[in-house]
Amino acid sequence: MRNFDQNSITQAVLERVAAAPDTRTRQISEALVRHLHDFVREIRPTQEEWAKGIAFLTDTGQMCTGARQEFILLSDTLGVSMLVDAINHDHQGAVTESTVLGPFYVEGPPEAALGSDISGDLPGEPMYVSGSVAAADGSPLAGAIVDVWHSDEDGYYDVQHSEDAADLVARARFRTDVQGRFHFWSIKPAAYPIPHDGPVGKMLEAQGRHPWRPAHVHFMIAAPGHEKLVTHVFVAGDQYLDSDAVFGVKDSLISDFTEQPAGTAPDGRTLDRPWCRLTYDFKLNPASEAAHRAA
Repeated sequence: MRNFDQNSITQAVLERVAAAPDTRTRQISEALVRHLHDFVREIRPTQEEWAKGIAFLTDTGQMCTGARQEFILLSDTLGVSMLVDAINHDHQGAVTESTVLGPFYVEGPPEAALGSDISGDLPGEPMYVSGSVAAADGSPLAGAIVDVWHSDEDGYYDVQHSEDAADLVARARFRTDVQGRFHFWSIKPAAYPIPHDGPVGKMLEAQGRHPWRPAHVHFMIAAPGHEKLVTHVFVAGDQYLDSDAVFGVKDSLISDFTEQPAGTAPDGRTLDRPWCRLTYDFKLNPASEAAHRAA
């Protein structure tokens, strides 16, 4: 076949990819071709505009490093990350809702004992975090792995300052006790703009959007026989809750970070200045439900 025009070329490409031996690859390729061709026919780009689009994707890839994933930012800011999350986590009942992973997770974070202070030498308002991990029926999950990470008081993550594992702060992994509980100390995080000095930032500016995220603490929780939970807990009252640049806010994930006066904390620690407290209890989906949805 030859001499394709703007209407016949789509079918020609579909016929080529129909030979893919893997069924899923064929399904994805066919959908990609149909929607991409329809997109191009709708916007009718000039050659110059199409070249700019290719340059944008090239710049996005070149911006990626070990400490920064510009393609995740692109997915997040276009709402695709939350769409994928919604498709794969149709939460029902009392289990904790999920949200985006974000670009600042670090594989294999340092493990810390319950009650540790993970803030390192970061300045900021002391924050005591406590909670529990349970199954959907409320039974406690002992030994569950609780990964946490968050920004500092200026809105920066440790990996934005250094890629050296020795410099990791405001980030750790805990294991719940026999009653499924955990607790630790850190500092209260701040609202922050996602990195916007690259192509994604230019896109947001062109779209008339801001790059800010409301203050939050990230949690990734895993327990045998249960679906891994990736979520945040957001600071109630934050000005960006209704305009999160990555569309990650859900009402059930907003919580009070209650201000406390100087004095004795729940774990017996004495503080000579005000501090805040976050308490949040998590419930996990059984793994069988996740497998059923994926089937």
